[in-house]
Amino acid sequence: MAKKEKMGVDKIVKRVNKEFEKTSNQIESLLSDALRQLDTLQNQIQEPLRKLVDDMERIREREMKRFQDEFDRRMSEFHELQQTVLDKLGLAGTRDKTSAQTGKAAKPSTSAATAKPAAPKAKPAAKAATKTAKAPAKSKTAAAKPASTASKASAAKKTPAPKKAAVNTSNLGQIKGLGPATVKKMKEAGITSIEQIANPSAEEKKKLDVFSTMKGYETWQAQARKLLG
Repeated sequence: MAKKEKMGVDKIVKRVNKEFEKTSNQIESLLSDALRQLDTLQNQIQEPLRKLVDDMERIREREMKRFQDEFDRRMSEFHELQQTVLDKLGLAGTRDKTSAQTGKAAKPSTSAATAKPAAPKAKPAAKAATKTAKAPAKSKTAAAKPASTASKASAAKKTPAPKKAAVNTSNLGQIKGLGPATVKKMKEAGITSIEQIANPSAEEKKKLDVFSTMKGYETWQAQARKLLG
């Protein structure tokens, strides 16, 4: 009887172990399936998210570029308007100076012409009769000389050589088409002077070629040379 009971217990233990292994295998299979489904779901979520982030980045770069171009255009228009106003003010200033100079030059001629004829002093009555004929001629020549010298001086002052204002070569914004953002990028690249744009070296030309896609690039060198005179 004891042997039969022992055999029955062993069978039960073996059956329990077998069922336990079977259940463990089923649980492992379910877990692996769940993990695979989770990975698939994660990939399905990550791909649209990645695409959405890329689209947002492209839109941001496009809008930033559009904003920068518009800002540069507005700044270029502002600089052009400012330069026009300064040019007009400069012309008005030079005209006032030339008119003041011509007024000053005209005064000595009239005073000199009227002062010298009254200079001759009264002479003895004996010599007055002989020199009366010569006196008018001398007075005419005396009046003519200061007038001629004064006219030459006034003519010289009326046409002064125009003095060109000194150009600030470090202000790249004087060139039409170069806004503050572009000037900043050029200075970071090593282009800090208008002379480098007007007469660039081989290395500087390579640096300037980076900006060749910008509007008005082909006119920068001519503008720089014109500013430098």
